[in-house]
Amino acid sequence: MQTVIYAMISAGALLMVLNVISFLFFIRSISDVISGNRRRDKVWAYIALVLLSFFLVGYILVAVFGNPDMLMAMILFGGSVFVFIVNYLMSKLLATAKERSIDVAEVIISAIDARDPNLNGHSRHVQNVTMTLFGYIPQQMKAGINPVSLSYASLMHDVGKLGIPESILNKPDKLTDEEWEIMRRHPKIGVEVLSPLHSFEKVMPWIEYHHERIDGKGYYKIPGDKIPFAAKIIAVADTYSAITMRRSYKAPRTHEEAIRIIKESAGTQLDPQLVEIFCNIPKEELIACAPPKIEVTGLDDK
Repeated sequence: MQTVIYAMISAGALLMVLNVISFLFFIRSISDVISGNRRRDKVWAYIALVLLSFFLVGYILVAVFGNPDMLMAMILFGGSVFVFIVNYLMSKLLATAKERSIDVAEVIISAIDARDPNLNGHSRHVQNVTMTLFGYIPQQMKAGINPVSLSYASLMHDVGKLGIPESILNKPDKLTDEEWEIMRRHPKIGVEVLSPLHSFEKVMPWIEYHHERIDGKGYYKIPGDKIPFAAKIIAVADTYSAITMRRSYKAPRTHEEAIRIIKESAGTQLDPQLVEIFCNIPKEELIACAPPKIEVTGLDDK
């Protein structure tokens, strides 16, 4: 009987160790724009983590120093199973919520693309290129940037174009100075559109300043050292997409031409460290970032 009792307590303790580890991953997963990223939620999550750790210590103390009976063993084992089930359900619910959020975001982006035929999948292209570049950035450089948040910021970077007149968005020729003044408002409009979503507060500067330049000559004349690093990442991806995609007023450039132009922009328009990293990404990976709607030339170029 004692063997069964201690086996149940040991199994419960091992399961509780897994519970603590899985809950740590859960805490990490609620640190992005989709999960809310609210400080109050994190406080409660860390309190729960402390309690889980306390129960784990209790399992060990009972197993080593206690004289447990079958009822106590069943309660301890059942408790660890209960926590495991709750962890699993929370993770599944969060994953489902994120999937639904992605669906909503893609509907919004489709609406933007429908208003501007020049976009033609541009937002998705920028998102794919952004995350490809992010994967090559050294860990110490991307500290503090949640990949899920960056993915959504890059996807939604042009959401402000919902507030730009279609006569400007759909103009087949280059824009006049007055029209460019209106077009330059789209990052700020994007922030206004997303402002009701409090979880987006941290990433709003990434969206608002993705057209800023290192030399301070961007849309809002923000100096290079004040531009969020995530916005600089999106800027590189946005530039590559803009060069390689077809527009009503220009033909797409090849991958090689895009790389040359991006290199020439290092230190003036784009962050030189990011440009160096970007230009060393294998060509096939960047070509593969293009959604089916976008024609990116250069795959068969010699």
